[in-house]
Amino acid sequence: MLDRLTLANFTAFPHAEFKFSRGLNVIVGENGLGKTHVLKAAYSTVYMSSKGKRDSGSANPTKAHVQTALAKHLNAVFKPDSLGRLARRRAPGRARCEVSCAFAPPKYSLRFSFNTSSRSEVTVDKTPSAWIPDIPVYFPTRELLTIFPGFVSLYETTQTSFEQTWRDTCILLGAPLARGPRLKQIKALLEPIESAMGGKLVLEDSKGFYLKLSKSKMEVNLVAEGHRKLAMIARLIATGVLQKKGYLYWDEPEANLNPNMTKLVARTIVHLCQSGIQVTVATHSLFLIREFDILLRTEEFKGTPSRFFGLHSVEDGAVLTQGNTVDEIGDITSLQEELAQSDRYLAQEGE
Repeated sequence: MLDRLTLANFTAFPHAEFKFSRGLNVIVGENGLGKTHVLKAAYSTVYMSSKGKRDSGSANPTKAHVQTALAKHLNAVFKPDSLGRLARRRAPGRARCEVSCAFAPPKYSLRFSFNTSSRSEVTVDKTPSAWIPDIPVYFPTRELLTIFPGFVSLYETTQTSFEQTWRDTCILLGAPLARGPRLKQIKALLEPIESAMGGKLVLEDSKGFYLKLSKSKMEVNLVAEGHRKLAMIARLIATGVLQKKGYLYWDEPEANLNPNMTKLVARTIVHLCQSGIQVTVATHSLFLIREFDILLRTEEFKGTPSRFFGLHSVEDGAVLTQGNTVDEIGDITSLQEELAQSDRYLAQEGE
């Protein structure tokens, strides 16, 4: 698992050290404070390592390959004009950005840096001694099922503005369904999701995805977007990608979901944590955060490892608070606004 992510002069962060749990990790903050950047920094590093053995042709990491591959994936995931744009500028002249990823076990750990003038180069200051065996999954704020047919081919053969995370996730969505002893656990996770969607997600070769109902089927383009987001996670559970080990990074799971769907997504996420997936989500939804808090207090999910991270705006950028509960991360302005609106509404009702 990713144990710590330390960012120095990285985008909005003068300095921040995220100490993750092996289960649920929730990053909370207003827009523009770097929530998505944290997800992408972690994902880029884990993805590079998970593909290292195949891409390098070597069973052991080398500094030369890690440097080249890291730069490639950071550029493809963040899509900056140049890599140096990710380095925080504090004053005229050059500034250096440093990123450190500490894993358990430590053989996967690495540290790298680059400066504001870097175009597509990083310097690896600590090389891992082994490749990460588990493939990470990244869910952007929008669903990807409707663009799935032909998207990977388009991405690989043309210059596009799409982030690599979309391509990576589409490849995983097209993987074959799992077989064997994992099916019992997969079925337990899938049943409530499929019940909420009203059917099962199926892939029909080059045609794309359909929602299979009891007596018919529906093109996924015609399915409500909230159901399509649920269907994405259902597909990756069914293929076995999200089983027992690995990493899930999910940017705003609540986007385009009604409260009932948000409750189901929260429950599915905590179930995945219990099965051994390290899940990191970014959100500014008070409803989702409260739902996580409620679930973690129940007997069913009590003891699930969790960490909460609050990002706060200061003159010099974003500062971090963190703890094992949401009460430990301080006041988040966007959350306080939701609470204040509820108070105003209740006050008017009482007049």
